[in-house]
Amino acid sequence: MRFKSFKIGKYIIEKPIIQGGMGVGISWDQLAGSVSKEGGLGVISAVGTGVYKKRKYLHDNEMVGKEHRPLEAINFYSYEALEHIFENARKICGDKPLAANVLYAQSEYDRVVQDACKAGANIIITGAGLPLTMPEAAKDYPDVALVPIVSTAKALRILCRRWKKTHNRLPDAVIVEGPLSGGHQGFKYEECFLPENQLEAILPPVVEEAKNWGSMPIIAAGGVWNHDDIVKMMELGADAVQMGTRFIGTAECDASQTFKEVIIGAKEEDIKLFKSPVGYPARGVKTKLHESIEKGTAPKVACISNCVTPCHRGEEAKIVGYCIADRLTDAYDGLIDTGLFFTGANGYRLKEIITVKKLMHKLMEGEDK
Repeated sequence: MRFKSFKIGKYIIEKPIIQGGMGVGISWDQLAGSVSKEGGLGVISAVGTGVYKKRKYLHDNEMVGKEHRPLEAINFYSYEALEHIFENARKICGDKPLAANVLYAQSEYDRVVQDACKAGANIIITGAGLPLTMPEAAKDYPDVALVPIVSTAKALRILCRRWKKTHNRLPDAVIVEGPLSGGHQGFKYEECFLPENQLEAILPPVVEEAKNWGSMPIIAAGGVWNHDDIVKMMELGADAVQMGTRFIGTAECDASQTFKEVIIGAKEEDIKLFKSPVGYPARGVKTKLHESIEKGTAPKVACISNCVTPCHRGEEAKIVGYCIADRLTDAYDGLIDTGLFFTGANGYRLKEIITVKKLMHKLMEGEDK
């Protein structure tokens, strides 16, 4: 199969590969810029940008000590840092399209969408909840394309009806995510294992539903690993794929070396679904952190960032036994004992670190080409 370019809104993506937005700090300037440079769509995660600000280029009185994360959502989601990340990514990819991933469950969603648009995002991608108010958040930026993530045809139908009614617009593309993805899922725990919820089962109905609303590219995500998987998704009606975990195994990935080594060293049985303060099950590598959570000896939960709305300022974190902002930040910093290392179900297949350029070639041409 010969892969073609496609459009999201007014933006042409040369190769039908979108790099998944991974936070905290897994997909920032280096990875996203490099993927866009190679013709895919690089996606900058808007989660925890204040950590980038503190670690990489700025220290100020608003920030607490080095061992802690930024205070309050205004600092945890820092516009100044996001702008800096986009500027660095642009130095790599020039004027090629760049996207930002903004979680619907995060605090100050509307403000962060506006920050991303102002910082230079051409496309906004939103999951972790059905983003019914996404057009309102981006209403001052009509040229910015909007891409929601859904897990069912019903969800797309509800979303299109609402967007059409409230803002007379439709998604510029839609991502269909199955339950093999890394991080937070769009299904309840038990539902993630049902055959009818797997990507190959939910993709065709979404393709059919999209036809009722005109023309929008369909992007398949969740467990897509190689060239053959991309071909399979295309045959099921997708126009492109989104891949996250595979890009962790690149030299340009912004993750710490420790993070990459944890994923490379993981066995299939090490990758599990966990409870999360966000309210959705999340997939990652079982490490010493999860052992300490089970024993009740995990680091104390003390909400200072107010990072996600469903957590209710740490109340849900106390129930599940860990603060997601702290633990993802520790993973970014390479702290193996207390870090939370998200990966897709295929993470155990990651065995080497290669360049983004080489990975894109493998994905487009096949593993042995």
